[in-house]
Amino acid sequence: MNHKKEFNPEFIRSYFRVEWLSLSLVTLSGLLYNVGLLAAPWFEGRLAQCLADILRGTDTIQRMAWLVLAYLAVTLVVQAARFIKRFYVRRFANNINRRMKGILYANLVRQSRRSLEKEGTGELMTKAISDVDDCVEGMRKFTTEVFDTGVALLGYMVMLFLYDWRLALLSLAFTPISYLCAARMKGPVQRASSAYKKAAGALSGATLDRAQHAATYRIYGCESVRETLYEETLCTYEKTAVHANVWQSALPPLYLAASGAGVILILWFGAKNVLGTGWRTWDIAAFTTFLSCFTKLTVKSSKVAKLFNAVQKAAVSWKRIQPLMKQPEPLAPLAVPPAADVTLEQLSFAYGGTPVFSGLSLTAHPGDIIGVTGPVACGKSTFGRVFLGEAPYGGSVRLGGRELSHLTPREIAAGIGYLGHDPELFADSVESNVLCGLDADAVPYLSAAALQDEVLAMENGTATVIGSSGVRLSGGQAQRLALARTLAHPRPVLILDDPFSALDRSTEDAVFAHLRAYAKDKVVFLISHRLYHFPEMQNVVFMENGKTAVGTHEELMASIPAYRHLYENQTGGNPHEEPA
Repeated sequence: MNHKKEFNPEFIRSYFRVEWLSLSLVTLSGLLYNVGLLAAPWFEGRLAQCLADILRGTDTIQRMAWLVLAYLAVTLVVQAARFIKRFYVRRFANNINRRMKGILYANLVRQSRRSLEKEGTGELMTKAISDVDDCVEGMRKFTTEVFDTGVALLGYMVMLFLYDWRLALLSLAFTPISYLCAARMKGPVQRASSAYKKAAGALSGATLDRAQHAATYRIYGCESVRETLYEETLCTYEKTAVHANVWQSALPPLYLAASGAGVILILWFGAKNVLGTGWRTWDIAAFTTFLSCFTKLTVKSSKVAKLFNAVQKAAVSWKRIQPLMKQPEPLAPLAVPPAADVTLEQLSFAYGGTPVFSGLSLTAHPGDIIGVTGPVACGKSTFGRVFLGEAPYGGSVRLGGRELSHLTPREIAAGIGYLGHDPELFADSVESNVLCGLDADAVPYLSAAALQDEVLAMENGTATVIGSSGVRLSGGQAQRLALARTLAHPRPVLILDDPFSALDRSTEDAVFAHLRAYAKDKVVFLISHRLYHFPEMQNVVFMENGKTAVGTHEELMASIPAYRHLYENQTGGNPHEEPA
């Protein structure tokens, strides 16, 4: 049977099915372990009877020694079976945890940036870590307790009924009460657990925000305000955690108290059986065995509460992550298409009905560098993000004759290189940030981004770890490192969003010279508010007040006063002069 083919990550049962081998070993060792546990009350009863007989002089120490040795031998076998069972239960849980997190991660990386931002970092972290762990823990508890509780309870009940079925019915009458109480508590437990998960996600997000923006809080003197907001989030988390724990902690004592009430009946009616005035005639061994069976059954029954808590937490967590637990589509190797024209026809974009820009038409050929500029918040970055295919646009965007909206995300990734305003660097080495798994030398790409000398001067060269989000780099270094990464993964169309904003003029000149050589067979859209090199570009797109104008630098200087004013303010009319 091909269990891989049958696996469907949307159903819990599939995770059990795919781990059939581990579960088979758990089943065999669990049965052996729990059947062996049933021997304990029998041995305890025989030892108590043997001791009483020795005191009366009707039995010997040797026989008791043999009983003890036999008890020890059975105990060793039982504990060996317990070890095997626990080992494979843990293996089962680890495999499921790894599988669940792999599936969830694979689906997360296939989602759009907008979807991820809408979800929130804290919420995603809670789902990817805490919720998966709770699901797995519930599955592990269920797998374990089926044997440690279910089989044992059945075995102990059989023994009780064999010794005295009437007394067994009386003493066990209290156990269903605890189960009925648990069923009534299902709703409050789930609601408390759900509230706790939401609060945990909010706290994770607040903690990340606090760590990332600590310097900003300090600079603007808003530490106390942000501290108050964080304390409110923390307070909510603590309240929901306490509430959830109260409901979960209340169940085990309830089970134990309700189930243990039957001991009073056993002591009363069991004593009558020993005296010969009850329903059955017992000796000391029978009384001890019955009492031991009931005590162990009560303890096992109380563990049902822990199983109930774990299953309820798992149910809440599974409901939260199930939308992400789908079989991810296999990622085919990126097939980078050949260089081709990029044609824009009446391109427009709007947020919620409010137009950002409109009427943009142009054709760019391989080797062209198209400058995109305009006042602040005119839609420059939005224009760049259109090429990511993550939001609907008006008009047409054709890459080599194919409409952008008709391409798959994988085809877009193969055809479009994108460098956003935020470098988005990894907490890894310089080399890893540039190559992203490529088997190549990072130095040529660092050189193209005018970063080679600075990197080689670092303590470990290209192996230097740059910290979270490139915290060990300057703003200009982070920007150029992200550019080197973009250059290391060539695409026929390249979108660069303000790559020079943190660079001095000489560094900008060096980077642009390398970029021109790189773009000989590519279409580059260079989004920037720095216009020093715009005279060297084949065309310029100017955006303002939702409208666009396209032309050469000279044409826009002559026809668009706002563009001319912007350029002259930076250069004084001379692109080779540094502004004062």
